[in-house]
Amino acid sequence: MKKFLKTVLGIFLILASNALACTGITVKTEDNKMIQGRTIEYGEGNLNSKLVISPRGKEYQSLTPEGKFEGHKWKAKYGFVGASLINELFIGEGINEAGLNAGLFYFPHYGSLAKYEKSSAKKSIVDMQFVSWILSNFSTVEELKRGLKDIKIVNIALDEKGNPLPTAHWRVGDANGGNIVIEIVNNGEVKIHENKVGVISNSPDYEWHVKNLNNYVNAYAGNAQSYELNGQKIFSFGAGTGALGLPGDITPPSRFVRAFYFLSTIKPINNSKEGVEEAFHILNNFDIPIGVEYSKEHKQYIPKDLPSATQWTAISSLNDREFYYKTMYNSQIRKVDLKKIDFSTVKYQANPLDKKPEESIEELVF
Repeated sequence: MKKFLKTVLGIFLILASNALACTGITVKTEDNKMIQGRTIEYGEGNLNSKLVISPRGKEYQSLTPEGKFEGHKWKAKYGFVGASLINELFIGEGINEAGLNAGLFYFPHYGSLAKYEKSSAKKSIVDMQFVSWILSNFSTVEELKRGLKDIKIVNIALDEKGNPLPTAHWRVGDANGGNIVIEIVNNGEVKIHENKVGVISNSPDYEWHVKNLNNYVNAYAGNAQSYELNGQKIFSFGAGTGALGLPGDITPPSRFVRAFYFLSTIKPINNSKEGVEEAFHILNNFDIPIGVEYSKEHKQYIPKDLPSATQWTAISSLNDREFYYKTMYNSQIRKVDLKKIDFSTVKYQANPLDKKPEESIEELVF
């Protein structure tokens, strides 16, 4: 166990100096269905993500920043399905049998958790196990808000200088339409934002991102109007000139703006099937090629086994209790129907996201 914990914490120390990029969106349908989607990016190594199926009644205990299983204990009220990060203990995104969805998004420089104290270990949950705690305990956003008062979120570990590692902020949504962003700042101050715009990325904080949308008030669907000036006709070269000025880089503020633009300009979505498909189409725009973050002099350090910095994209259909995903190795969309799982009897399991790390290509022979 000590070797396992040392290895896991060692990986987190490496991740602490590099950026995890994530983009999340909410698609709402004409028949009042909720679809939550997101990507996760990391270009320095394989996150070793697994498809985790956790049963109802499973007993959990949180790690402490000391690397010991001495934190908060709980017994799962709900079963869930999710994708892990680094280790199966740490769920990055998932949905439970009640239709509650939760996921973590990297939040460096802004997230500031409560300082861990041994005296409050039994109420402490490390940030990387927060999603598991949410999914296994609650059915709605309102239930979660009440439950947050009973626990304290602390950092998974400290770096070599004794400083807490960068943490996350979290998006949570339910089948009733509840949709919030949880940010913990100022050494433990919990802020809950109603996610009215249906978007989340990384730093800065959610309120900053929403204010920043005002810089793009002129962006709209379609084309700008042609006009004539001094006998010279000024016209659009092609489709989409209403979007001129949208940022195209991969920074969190730019991804937030683009995601909002795509959400605000999509066609009416009639049902959850269309919603899932549309969510994948939108998130395709945030697929980051592997070499983008490496400068010319660092190209030799690009990992040879990573085909993409976007390691997986996941979609949760909250009302239909379905979890969809595709990966950097295989763009075939896969689906887990939680309604077909008996969470009272299913065994806990963590399976590879891909049976084989290769693209599923169909050859057509004529």
